[in-house]
Amino acid sequence: MNSFNQYICSLFGGIKTLLIGMKTTITVFFRKKTTEQYPENRATLQMFDRFRGALVMPHDENNQHKCVACGLCQMACPNDTINITSEMVTDEEGKKRKVLVNYQYDLGSCIFCQLCVNACPHDAIKFENTFEYAVFTRSKLVQKLNNEGSTVVKK
Repeated sequence: MNSFNQYICSLFGGIKTLLIGMKTTITVFFRKKTTEQYPENRATLQMFDRFRGALVMPHDENNQHKCVACGLCQMACPNDTINITSEMVTDEEGKKRKVLVNYQYDLGSCIFCQLCVNACPHDAIKFENTFEYAVFTRSKLVQKLNNEGSTVVKK
């Protein structure tokens, strides 16, 4: 094959790849737009059900939660986002048990992997769909998830 034939083959190969790229560009251009005008449509914006915004510990109307301070979520967290403080207390029957004192969660270092939620045997924590957490200092991203005076739900 001489150099002229190689030149023609490479020219047609280049034109072919150019047309493939143009076809892709044109199909994307006429596709339905998915861009959200965020600040303007804040009232109507719906997040997907699978979106992981921030970790929360749901409390019921009696200020009770399901966390028994077992620490499995803290051990499952790959970058130490969760810090659980607990203490041993003696109940009315004389049995010692762990009680949650402080459940601290650092939203700034969370990678939203959901390993903590999957590790929790009591479904005490979950991710919610809120997403507006812009702050000027990282210390404001450290949250206490258990309410003051909250107790564990009696089974």
